Amino acid sequence: MQCDTGYMCDVCGRDVEAIIDSDLYLRYIMGEVPPLDLPKQRERHIRCNPAIAQYIVDDAFAPMQCETVFAKANLDADFVRDQESLVTRAWRRLQAIPTLGVAIPQYPLPEVLDRWRA
Repeated sequence: MQCDTGYMCDVCGRDVEAIIDSDLYLRYIMGEVPPLDLPKQRERHIRCNPAIAQYIVDDAFAPMQCETVFAKANLDADFVRDQESLVTRAWRRLQAIPTLGVAIPQYPLPEVLDRWRA
């Protein structure tokens, strides 16, 4: 049962102890995971998903490299710039969530909430 075991990373098998380390909630904030899918999705640490983590550009996050065909070095520069902006903004929002006092429906970025309302 999920409640008995916590949220285990489907990559490394360790507990995802804090929301600020959650790949699932990072993708939710970015709009990749719809609200009703949150309980259905598997969890992992942000650093256990280098395909997304490589786009976080912040001094507080040690840079990651993706070693697959999805490595940003293999992708279009405009796409990489857009992803770095989006993922970094979402990561910063995720880091702030514990202090914001907002409910889960208000976690996503403003443009995501606007898109979902439309």
